[in-house]
Amino acid sequence: MPEKTVHVPGISCGHCVATIERELGSLEGVTSVSADQGSKQVTVAWAEGGTGWEPIRARLDDIGYPAEEA
Repeated sequence: MPEKTVHVPGISCGHCVATIERELGSLEGVTSVSADQGSKQVTVAWAEGGTGWEPIRARLDDIGYPAEEA
């Protein structure tokens, strides 16, 4: 199962965490989402052959939480 962790500097409160987890979790094929306010990181896992990273990254952009990739 593919998984990716990215830095999302816009995470500043519990509402941000809840929004990110809800929005990414609603994408078809996403199996888990964990957003952390302290580290400002988001970890997303998705089913093999399902959605890829690009739709997930695009959703983060759409909801106002762009990811910074290393």
